[in-house]
Amino acid sequence: MTSAVRLAVIYYSSTGTNTTVAKEIADTAAKAGAEVRLLRVAELAPRAAVDSNPAWAANADATAGIPEAGPDDMVWADAVIFGTPTRYGNVSSQLKQFLDSLGGLWSEGKLADKVYSGFTSSATLHGGQESTLLALYNTIYHFGGVVVAPGYTDPSKFADGNPYGTSHVDAQGESPVDETTLRAARVQAERVVRLTRALKAGVAADGG
Repeated sequence: MTSAVRLAVIYYSSTGTNTTVAKEIADTAAKAGAEVRLLRVAELAPRAAVDSNPAWAANADATAGIPEAGPDDMVWADAVIFGTPTRYGNVSSQLKQFLDSLGGLWSEGKLADKVYSGFTSSATLHGGQESTLLALYNTIYHFGGVVVAPGYTDPSKFADGNPYGTSHVDAQGESPVDETTLRAARVQAERVVRLTRALKAGVAADGG
């Protein structure tokens, strides 16, 4: 028997959309038998900027107790699900800073052969969600990681429509995370845990 899948859910959220999705993914993975670490990356914006937006400030205060991700969490994990809002069709600077800090582990090969997946959000429909996830996965290819996207592997995926990862349009805070997005998050989490478990079992059987 192999040990439980160790999953790190590492995300950035400004106004709370990705926090909600991250928690759903973490809870679902735990129910699927994974050992889970829910982690946020460090905020780079000055507190004055955060306080200028009430929703941003509220989320910062509400999530202050969630630990910040560090390189050791990447070493510990068998699988990592990253979350980021889209920023001009790309990964947020906060998550990118974390990824850029992992060069030492990358050079040692300690980020390879793990399972990775991603989720995102945007303020507008077609606001860069697909390009953000594709940009995130470029980093995973450099890691030598195994990308596990949800694809259209569950009928519910035809409702949310994003095969690259869970995504949500919050319409500038007017559309909170709904059941369609939560269902997509659950499908993604369960798929990541299931395939990571299979990968671990296969490696163990091969003597790796």
